[in-house]
Amino acid sequence: MRMRNTKRLCPGTLKAMARVGWALVYLPLSLLLTSGIQALAQQANAAPVVLDSVVAVVNNQAILSSDIDNEIRLSVLDPARGGMGELTRARALDQLIGRALIQQQIRQEDEEAAEPAQTEVDARLGEIRKELPACVRQDCASDAGWKAFLVAHGLTADEVVTYLRYRLEILNFIEQRFRQGISISPQEIQIYYHDTLLPQYAKGEAVPVLEQVSARIEEILLQQRLNAMFDEWLNNLRKQGDVEVLDASLASQMAPTAVTPASQEKVRQ
Repeated sequence: MRMRNTKRLCPGTLKAMARVGWALVYLPLSLLLTSGIQALAQQANAAPVVLDSVVAVVNNQAILSSDIDNEIRLSVLDPARGGMGELTRARALDQLIGRALIQQQIRQEDEEAAEPAQTEVDARLGEIRKELPACVRQDCASDAGWKAFLVAHGLTADEVVTYLRYRLEILNFIEQRFRQGISISPQEIQIYYHDTLLPQYAKGEAVPVLEQVSARIEEILLQQRLNAMFDEWLNNLRKQGDVEVLDASLASQMAPTAVTPASQEKVRQ
């Protein structure tokens, strides 16, 4: 095979090569190096790409670090968290693990029976916008106030609807499975109203009357009562399932029942 000597190419040949885009082959090496350095500099100055990570796996269902972030942001919508302080990442992960186990069980048993109607979701959203103390302060009953509330907490309307739908689905399932024989008395509703709800409002703020929030209070108390009933059931799901926490720092902060002994052996850095 013969090697071409580019030094012998005539000017006419070089012009022809340039017309078809081959002249780059003959660019000076110094120019190519300069272009490469400039490209590297541009990459170095580009914004860093933040990658998500899997922090836990529940029966082959991954829970991401971003899921924990979302759970913490959405916790502002939970009236039961009033006075409980900020939701920690470990506690948020524990909630996500429990929710994943319950939803998997719902899929196995009767998904359609627990599916909330759109009217239920709309009604819950309306209650939150009108009654949640954090929403009352920003006038969420108005469209402008609701938009401002979402922006202030880094939420979107779709995220809120999805979150409420999940909660209602789980509540429906729990009620169907454990509800029988449970009732909330008017006295319990009054006690919650005076001792738990009213202290969440600052002095001078408009406070809803008991009749406006009694249904919501009854639901909160019902959830608390049902939680006590299905704790053992959920713990059994944890023991029977494959719950693997991949973030050792989070696993060390979680309650013993949040991570089964089998999954504790799988904890990784």
